[in-house]
Amino acid sequence: MKALRFGRSAAVLSVAAIALTACSSAGNNGDNAAGSQGSGSQGTTSEVQGQLRGAGATSQESAMGAWTNGVTSVAPNLQVQYSPDGSGSGREKFLNGAVAFAGSDSAMKSDELEKSKEVCGDQGAFHVPAYISPIAIAYNLPGVDQNIKMDAETIAKVFKGEISAWNDEAIASQNPGVELPDTTITVVHRSDESGTTKNFVSYLSEAAPEAWTYEVAEEWPSDITAESAQGTKGVVGQVSNTEGAITYADASAAKDLGNVDVKVGDEYVALSSEAAAKMVDASEANEDGSVKINRGTSEAGVYPVVLISYHIYCNQYPTQDQADMVKAFAEYVVSADGQTTAHDTAGNAPISDTTREAAMKRIEAISAQG
Repeated sequence: MKALRFGRSAAVLSVAAIALTACSSAGNNGDNAAGSQGSGSQGTTSEVQGQLRGAGATSQESAMGAWTNGVTSVAPNLQVQYSPDGSGSGREKFLNGAVAFAGSDSAMKSDELEKSKEVCGDQGAFHVPAYISPIAIAYNLPGVDQNIKMDAETIAKVFKGEISAWNDEAIASQNPGVELPDTTITVVHRSDESGTTKNFVSYLSEAAPEAWTYEVAEEWPSDITAESAQGTKGVVGQVSNTEGAITYADASAAKDLGNVDVKVGDEYVALSSEAAAKMVDASEANEDGSVKINRGTSEAGVYPVVLISYHIYCNQYPTQDQADMVKAFAEYVVSADGQTTAHDTAGNAPISDTTREAAMKRIEAISAQG
């Protein structure tokens, strides 16, 4: 493993939504997930044409809309479709050869990387750390105008159901002068396999290990009684309609709700793309392109509840046409223009030059099989 340093303003690469005709011969059929460019040789980006399909993380939905529209500025005849089905579903479809790309808020497990060789060839798949954004601990509490402050232990106990009222002493003691109601706290979690869930419980596990003893996974702990909803829009919608409710969701989707300021060291930090970017300034990169974050940090000004959402690609695609389409879209996503477009729409932090260069090296190496 080697150190991967991100710029202080760094943060999102992004994810290409593309479709794959299955990379194995068994998966090739007339209804391909990726359209043909129409030539057997590598073309320039402007000449790329066809339809690409991808699926995965709902956290990227807003950014993906910006990217799929924006890519036509460099590849006018390239159409990209992305289905925000959730990280787990996206990886499953990618591994089954149904799409050429998966958007995922968590990295592939070792067995998934091994399985990717069945559709991607012997070199398998790789990650581009795509979309880095704060996870909002979002709530609906009318009459409370300022952000509520909580430390990691309090957040963990709220989501476990051990703290069940908004005026509980554990919350009130951290919010002097704030008139908190005795409203019941309704916890809402993702019902689907979710990388956002995994990132959120990773924070709880690292920052409050004594209070949160559950396994880190994409599924919410089954023995915690709480309400649930499908996808980012589902949990945000349910909280918006339930007074006293609280959830975790990508910050871009929770702008109209209250957000918890999280205690880090001796201060409470409000979520922002800049504070989330600081979390990856000195992160470590794995060989497969995924990133390990220290969520238990006490560094000043850091917002520790973050997600890194990846683009997962094949190193090799069945034809040069498909490789060209994938590269055209992926290169646009990590370009300065692609990053600015996504930031303006979704509020994530643009990636640093260092991150862009590392991503481009992997993307440029994408090739055709055999």
